[in-house]
Amino acid sequence: MPRLAMLSVHECPIARLGEKDSGGMNVYVLEVAKQLGRLGNPVEIYTQFHDPDEPKTVEISENVTVVHIRAGSYSETKRTLHRHIPDFLEGLRMFREQSGFTYEMIHSHYWLSGCAGLELSREWSVPHVATFHTLGKRKLRSRPGEIESPLRLNVEAEVMKNVDKMVVSTEEERDDVSRLYEVNKERVDVIPGGVNLNLFTRSDKFEARRTLGIQEDKVILSVGRPEPLKGLDILVGALCRVDDLPNTRLVLVGGEPGRDRELKRLQSIAGSLGVLDKITFAGAVNQTDIPKYMNAADVFVMPSYHESFGLAALEAMACGIPVMASRVGGLKTIVRNGQTGYLIDWHCPEPFAQQLDVLLSNRVLRETMGMEGRARAEKMSWSRTALALTKTYAGLTGKEWMVAAGE
Repeated sequence: MPRLAMLSVHECPIARLGEKDSGGMNVYVLEVAKQLGRLGNPVEIYTQFHDPDEPKTVEISENVTVVHIRAGSYSETKRTLHRHIPDFLEGLRMFREQSGFTYEMIHSHYWLSGCAGLELSREWSVPHVATFHTLGKRKLRSRPGEIESPLRLNVEAEVMKNVDKMVVSTEEERDDVSRLYEVNKERVDVIPGGVNLNLFTRSDKFEARRTLGIQEDKVILSVGRPEPLKGLDILVGALCRVDDLPNTRLVLVGGEPGRDRELKRLQSIAGSLGVLDKITFAGAVNQTDIPKYMNAADVFVMPSYHESFGLAALEAMACGIPVMASRVGGLKTIVRNGQTGYLIDWHCPEPFAQQLDVLLSNRVLRETMGMEGRARAEKMSWSRTALALTKTYAGLTGKEWMVAAGE
């Protein structure tokens, strides 16, 4: 079977979610690679060392190995990692030479990986597929105050110009690529992300709350890397407006409490609003622990200013939890307004608080929306995503990437 080099320079797929630069892209890379491996395709995921205690290589499933490359310090973030791309490429080349691997395809994730992928694609004479997950120009238009470096914008444009194919999650993202970067839509495949339906499933709510030490009757949850674009200050503002605040708890999963600048800002806002004691800052957790938080919740909220896809919303739906989300980006394609949750048009606390009161006061409505959400999630497995990707790969390489047609 063909062999794939997957590049995820700044996000290691086995790092804890919500830690440093870890987020939905980690999950995408991990789950897609595992599904491709299940089909018989060997995959190496090349990524930056994120922890000195991690070994050089980690076998995460059949045919899938994470390869850690040292490039810069362990504390390096995506804001400065571009300076170490040459070191990353050198380490990757050394590993490939020692292993004797040859690749039929490169799939890069994010602009940093796209930059590395362009060079390797030319060097190895193999096709290069790029998935950006977020776009610099789209972020700049999503929220006042967002800043992106000219380097990122220029590299994104350069990668899009030279890559063999791009993969995006939604039609809206393909429109953004075409409009903002002047790319022919025929060079862009729309392949939605998925959800691990075995991991994200409904379990006993009271047991989940007991395990997490939650005593309140009503629980609101949000999961993700804390940054201003996620709009969590809106959610904190909405919390102080809910009708039954004494019996309500907000749980925020992601970030590093005590160190993360955005979490400190949120704590300051919560303190000024008098709701700091009603919020649990859970920090970064392992992916396998996320369902426990999902099942402890009554409502899942994503008040983001933009989401290319919105993976966490889909995971919550798979757990049978109604989702409230901003009507932006991929969230518009995941959440069915009035059926699996609510889409909110305004980025301010009041409309979020209003719909929170509706859901928190109506158990039957929550259960109905939760069942609808699970049914929708069951149509969006990672195996479907991986199978769609094999068609893109096959079209570029002329080789079969599935064990059997239609599997």
